[in-house]
Amino acid sequence: MASLHKSASKLNATNKRKSGDDMEEDDELPVVSVKTVKRRKDKVLLLSSRGVTMRMRHLMADLEALLPHVKKDAKLDSKHSLHLLNELADLHSCNNTLYFEARRHEDLYLWASKSPNGPSVKMHVQNVHTMDELKMTGNCLKGSRGIVSFDGGWDQKPEWALLKELLTHMFSVPKTSRRTKPFIDHILTFSILDNKVWFRNYQIIEKDPLVPAGPPQTSLVEIGPRFVMTPIRIFEGSFSGATVFENAEFVTPAALRATTKREAGAKYRDRKMAEKGQDSRREERRLEEPELAVGKVFA
Repeated sequence: MASLHKSASKLNATNKRKSGDDMEEDDELPVVSVKTVKRRKDKVLLLSSRGVTMRMRHLMADLEALLPHVKKDAKLDSKHSLHLLNELADLHSCNNTLYFEARRHEDLYLWASKSPNGPSVKMHVQNVHTMDELKMTGNCLKGSRGIVSFDGGWDQKPEWALLKELLTHMFSVPKTSRRTKPFIDHILTFSILDNKVWFRNYQIIEKDPLVPAGPPQTSLVEIGPRFVMTPIRIFEGSFSGATVFENAEFVTPAALRATTKREAGAKYRDRKMAEKGQDSRREERRLEEPELAVGKVFA
């Protein structure tokens, strides 16, 4: 009996020693850290100021249809209290803001901002053409995610790189958006030409391959809308703050119209001065005629 008890105690001690060695070996194993991918939850607040025209409203409607992560709000009454836009974005749980500001019922400016801390950019929008106006054959699924494409000129200067990051957050639809369809069938392109940003929207069309078991034929068809943006100034904060970049070549549309009117007025004044000079020379020739001139003898 004693021998059985002694053998059992030895077996228990051996098992404990093995379990302790196993625990030590487990402690010496390397710790593998699991990296969690942070999901992007970008939401964009889209609104305008008072005084927008019909074409500006249609452009906003087209952008709302293209971007399913956009939340639209009513028009902002004041054009001077832009800090209220950060509060509106917070109320709608949005971290991006696209604000269309209309001036004199003909000039359109676009504010793009990362609310509430910035940065933000102010751009002048020109050559606006909406989907209904273009009447193109292209079409895409409403709510589908689009590929945001930039050309090679965006990485040449730091201000363009910053603007590229802003536009990526504005127009790139996240996967977690509730109204997003699980399809990618169009491309949003941003190109730089003459220090301006050109926006185009193309549909991706795939046709059956010519060769059996070959790749499908892919082509692009423009859908719309299309417009051109001229960066004016980039601010450090959201709708305020220090100026990071300022476009020295930008001339306001009001100044261009004033210059055009001034040139037209100068042409009018020159023409009137020429007419007065002709009248004065005609009067001088009439006074210099002799007494026996044909006009006086046979008058």
